Amino acid sequence: MDRTEPRLITSVERGVATVVISNPAKRNAMTTAMWRSLPELLEGLTADPEVRVLVLTGAGDTFCAGADISTLRESAGIAQGLAVEAEEALAAFPRPTLAAVRGYCVGGGGQLAAACDLRFAEEGASFGVTPAKLGIVYAASSTRRLVALVGPGTAKHLLFSGELIDTERALRTGLVDEVLPPGSLDKRVEEYVRVLASRSQLTQASAKEFAAGRTDRDAHWAAEARGSTDTAEGVAAFLERRAPRFTYTTAPTR
Repeated sequence: MDRTEPRLITSVERGVATVVISNPAKRNAMTTAMWRSLPELLEGLTADPEVRVLVLTGAGDTFCAGADISTLRESAGIAQGLAVEAEEALAAFPRPTLAAVRGYCVGGGGQLAAACDLRFAEEGASFGVTPAKLGIVYAASSTRRLVALVGPGTAKHLLFSGELIDTERALRTGLVDEVLPPGSLDKRVEEYVRVLASRSQLTQASAKEFAAGRTDRDAHWAAEARGSTDTAEGVAAFLERRAPRFTYTTAPTR
């Protein structure tokens, strides 16, 4: 395969799945084919019991400059629909997700980063939500997700103006969770996801659903906890001063 061909590159190592957005000719802009392939890719990773954490990042020095604008010329509605489907599939991924951002994180790239549970950025990254530059109606679900992250004031600033903000403002408003000095993002992400991969998926999956506002799964998670050995293992490991060996594995959300 041509390494310059727009694509999503996936690898799994030591419980961590890494998805790399790669379209170097266009600052990793997402093509229609890339949007369409992401939900299926995530479905496959969900079915893999070895995957405990997912990292989304961009090839080279850019996260994602948005949707490939040439795809909007034919049918903006179809392209936007595919972007929202991909965003929702990422948000629904049942294990922790982290966007590792350097360079531009704009438009559709911002949608994908916002759909992740956490966002770590390298100093110098730029963030923007740009539908107002194209006359596009930003999806209600995407708008609500943005508001939940940064509050209505900052969300309106980003949506109304399409202006880019730097990592300092992104951190201050809650758009990102950590900002790292140049050259240290990869090391910090590697260390952090190793921690996530060692923790209980029972805790993580239930917390992810509850944090998203789901209110109909209390009985489900209580039953999952009763049927799991994670609590007993966690307590035993604490008392024995050793690392726990959690075995609970999440299934796709129903």
